[in-house]
Amino acid sequence: MLGDDDDVFDSVTWESPNTPAYDIEENFLGKGPGFRQSTADSEDGRGPHDPKWEGYLITSVKDPVKELAETKDAYVSYLVSAKTNLSIFSTPNPSSRRRFQDFVFLREHLVRNFPACVVPALPDKHRLEYITGDRFSPEFMERRRLDLHRFLQRVARHPTLQRSTLVRAFFESTEWHVHMHQHIAHPPGPEPTPGIIDNISDTLLNAFSRVRKPDERFLSMRENVDKFEEGLLLSERLWTRVRSRTNDGNVESGEDLTSDYHDLAVAVQGLGFLESGITDPLNHFSNTLLEFSALLRHKTQTTTDPFLIHLHSLLTYSHANRAVLKLRDQKQLDFEELSDYLSGVTAERDRLAAIISGHAGSTGLGIGAYIRDRVDSIRGADDDRSRVEKMKKLDVKIKELQDAVTTAHETSDAFSDETLREQAVFQYSKEAEMKEMFGNLADGEIEFYKSAMEEWERIIPIIQRIRVDV
Repeated sequence: MLGDDDDVFDSVTWESPNTPAYDIEENFLGKGPGFRQSTADSEDGRGPHDPKWEGYLITSVKDPVKELAETKDAYVSYLVSAKTNLSIFSTPNPSSRRRFQDFVFLREHLVRNFPACVVPALPDKHRLEYITGDRFSPEFMERRRLDLHRFLQRVARHPTLQRSTLVRAFFESTEWHVHMHQHIAHPPGPEPTPGIIDNISDTLLNAFSRVRKPDERFLSMRENVDKFEEGLLLSERLWTRVRSRTNDGNVESGEDLTSDYHDLAVAVQGLGFLESGITDPLNHFSNTLLEFSALLRHKTQTTTDPFLIHLHSLLTYSHANRAVLKLRDQKQLDFEELSDYLSGVTAERDRLAAIISGHAGSTGLGIGAYIRDRVDSIRGADDDRSRVEKMKKLDVKIKELQDAVTTAHETSDAFSDETLREQAVFQYSKEAEMKEMFGNLADGEIEFYKSAMEEWERIIPIIQRIRVDV
């Protein structure tokens, strides 16, 4: 499998067991499908919704170190480094030390600055280790390092996020805390001002609203996401069951295969003391069982557990993708609701105009119009002067709503186009990660069975030398 330095995000194939080593320059400087630098859609046959990379960013998270070790403010810092040819970076090999809170800041502001992008999730901070104090244990720090490493890999594979000034500062800045404060005080984009959509009553926009004219492209995407997450959850359940039956650490459960082989080894060793003629072969057999038990435990720790962690991480990554699809639906829903609101206001203006001209009343316009007329009559506001004033206010509101509908429509279309590109990026990343994940699983299983075969093959001649008198 590819190591950290060779984890190049290019074309992913499943039919090439003997794929030659990747060439970084070739794959990132325009020849690899993952990072083409062409800006013309027609040059390479790509469509307008295909993602475009301007270079490569290969990241790594290494060397967790406990800082301020003997104080109450102790924390863990990680060495983050990268290799890149992106012009936004001032050096091709940036590196710095960052703590978990810095990763949290990076993700929160990437989500805020790039709402249409699939920003991967970070590992949950609220764990038992924070209560028990085990967050400084080597096992926990290594687990977190892997999660953070995978987070940065996903950010680096994204053609938009990889060129973010915040990402550049995360790797390069020697005054990161100053940069964080400046970023908060002066965000890269203008602060969103409350629009007319924010002033509409919750009776118009509510959490249970549904898009009335769904786009078949996004319906298909959501269906694919559902199937993908269903497959991940099923795999996670099955492999969790395999792990618990192989090495759950609980002898009383009766499903710990590792402990069973260990107990069998002890029993065979005890049998060797009783059978004086074959004590040595039985001791060798007992040692083989102990070695096999150790191999099972080693496979669980180095293969099964990382596989389960990666499965769960990929599931959270898919949740972030689902959130973008949901946000796209919300943009379309905003447009539909505003359009309906504009139609209602326009109808009310036309109704008042018809009453003034003497051509119509509230008859036939529904119970709402009838009630409004009765209320206006009771308040004494049913004269033409009041209706004219009301029409002027409605004309102003109609103009505001027309502008808001136009803006909402443009926003919805732009968000849809960006979401299509995001799905292509997510698909690239997902395929690369699944190839890596299942490749590591296969490598671990092969290593286990090869080692197990060597152990059992060594004991076969010893067992065959036992003479049995009939």
